[in-house]
Amino acid sequence: MTLSPAFLDELRARTLLSSVIAPHVKLTKAGREFKACCPFHNEKTPSFYVNDDKGFYHCFGCQAHGDAIRFLTDSRGLPFMDAVKELAAKAGMEVPTPDPRTRDKAERASTLHDVMAAAQRWFTEQLNGPDGAEARDYLQRRGIGGATAERFGLGLAPLGRTRLKEALKDHGEDQLIDCGLLIKPDGGAPYDRFRGRLMIPIRDRRGRVIGFGGRILGQGEPKYLNSPETVLFDKGRTLYNIDRASPASRQANRVIVVEGYMDAIALDRAGIAEAVAPNGTALTEAQLELLWRMTPAPILCFDGDNAGQRAGIRAALRALPHLGPERTLRFVSLPAGQDPDDLLRESGAAALEAVLEQSEPLVDKLWTYERDVAPLVTPEERAGLKQRLVQHAAAIGDRSLAQLYRDEWLSRFDALTARQRPSLNREPRGQWIKGRGFVPPEPPASGAARAIGSDGIDKPTARAILTGLSLYPQAIAGHAEQLAGLRFTDTGTAKLRDLLLDAAFSGQLLDRNGIATILRGAGAPTLLNGGRSGGSMGFTFTRPDSDPDRALRDLEVAIETLSAQAEIAAALAAATERLKLGDESAFDEQHRLHAAREEQKERLAQLAASD
Repeated sequence: MTLSPAFLDELRARTLLSSVIAPHVKLTKAGREFKACCPFHNEKTPSFYVNDDKGFYHCFGCQAHGDAIRFLTDSRGLPFMDAVKELAAKAGMEVPTPDPRTRDKAERASTLHDVMAAAQRWFTEQLNGPDGAEARDYLQRRGIGGATAERFGLGLAPLGRTRLKEALKDHGEDQLIDCGLLIKPDGGAPYDRFRGRLMIPIRDRRGRVIGFGGRILGQGEPKYLNSPETVLFDKGRTLYNIDRASPASRQANRVIVVEGYMDAIALDRAGIAEAVAPNGTALTEAQLELLWRMTPAPILCFDGDNAGQRAGIRAALRALPHLGPERTLRFVSLPAGQDPDDLLRESGAAALEAVLEQSEPLVDKLWTYERDVAPLVTPEERAGLKQRLVQHAAAIGDRSLAQLYRDEWLSRFDALTARQRPSLNREPRGQWIKGRGFVPPEPPASGAARAIGSDGIDKPTARAILTGLSLYPQAIAGHAEQLAGLRFTDTGTAKLRDLLLDAAFSGQLLDRNGIATILRGAGAPTLLNGGRSGGSMGFTFTRPDSDPDRALRDLEVAIETLSAQAEIAAALAAATERLKLGDESAFDEQHRLHAAREEQKERLAQLAASD
């Protein structure tokens, strides 16, 4: 729902800002203003000022600034509309009525909130009753006492198919089904979804119960069972413990993401209240947005096993398109086989804080992962690392940041591969590696080794590639490093290639019209006519009417193939030189490279003939 500027201005005019802030902060009169220690960062000398006449607050320490609405959203984590409704109620104003469908949905959700609150109270009663002994023993083994269980609203869904259904029958089966508390089978009677499970309420930012996570007691699968998607609960658009972690993150100036509910509870017990968890799924874009509203650099503290590390990499890759100067991630590496709860119970909060202090930025996390994911002995393996790094950088939506990531990674790549190459002033020697046999040395940086084939890329093929880039310019940035390394025999196509690469990293949005403008500016509007007519090769990406997805895929494969051919040609030239110098091991290397070269030629030919 959209609120008019006039309504918001009237709401601010009717709201005394100091009365909104005073319940949360001890204010002291200072002339016509009030002063206090800032609620958004820790300080001993007051630098937080509230001005009722102007209707805003300002902190000269952390630069927090805003009006009454902003104070409620930042200090208590309220959504904008909830803050407006709270202030409007106190000011005696009516919030403009939404359209009927939105109003009906809101009324329905309000009723379902009541049902979920009743269910949470009933689950808590069962935990504290005769049926809760096993669940209480489990919590005790996890170090969770009664105060913590009460703080997080933990409960028990006892065994039995209709216990909850009967307890909440006054709310009606339909509402219990809508809340995801009952399962209605086809042609059968509804029954309780959660049975024999420790119940963990999932709340929204306002502290209202919107779903549950149920942890099985004893043996059985699944270990955790979550509420289904409902009017209230969208598991990919909320975070567990966000109601407590959001205000806590303002004080701590950080937010920590853990994998599971029990990890978040364990951190809270250790005095770290700013911890959240996804609801049993990988982090989504919507959850990343929630995290970035709390802090520019959330810390991902996933389990120390392989699954936890893979989850961290998936989160990093999902975050790339959304990164910006104030939007990134940091990562913590826990000891192998441990989760945050394990570390806290074995070594205490100080050990976890020490690990959090050593969190690494996203740029380091992805570099280390890609560097170590595969061997880097052969040219092809090193080319693969470079290609992955360039593609990751190209996925970043902020073009200036993408260029910085690309430069950083390629600088590290150059340093890494330089250390692996033998010195030019000594005879290259191979080495025996256990499990791999004899590994040939790196090719020397001779003139022959630097040459990319005897002739480079012929003009028709170059025109076809550049035609594809003019029709599908989104491929340019992602393959910039490979394109820059291709040797075009024709100076005209080489010049155009360089123009396209410059444009791709200039920050401008490239589309087909933008490419046409570049061509006209270069005085070469007809340079690619041969490519568009197909030239000597019938690639799908040389025609505007091809299926876009297939054409783009074929174009990317063609670029990768030509780049691989260049690497192979350089390695083959180096192997030939070594063979001339009497290095017999280079013979086998030559044979392998010849086969690889023919394989790449055949791949390109098949691509051209696949139309």
